Amino acid sequence: MVDAFESDGDVRVADNVEANRYEVFLDGSLAGFANYRRTPKVVIFLHTEIDPAFEGHGLGSALARAALEGARAAGERVIARCPFIAAYIERHPEYADLVTTPDTPSS
Repeated sequence: MVDAFESDGDVRVADNVEANRYEVFLDGSLAGFANYRRTPKVVIFLHTEIDPAFEGHGLGSALARAALEGARAAGERVIARCPFIAAYIERHPEYADLVTTPDTPSS
């Protein structure tokens, strides 16, 4: 099942649950993804990748924002093992409340 979380003109981000990743599309073409692993209350972001042919369009930021908004909407906390997602959260403190660690209870 693929659930869309963000759509803005030619850019679309979707949660591809079967593949365990958020995917970003530009003009209908897969441009990148953010792999994750889910536990009952936590989504662990493992790796984010944007195809070099699509760099420079803000797709990584759109992908990170949609993935974090998806976690928020699902009531999940976030562990950012992916350096890109971690850096995005650091630059956008409005997502800091989602962050947890393996040692932090996820109420």
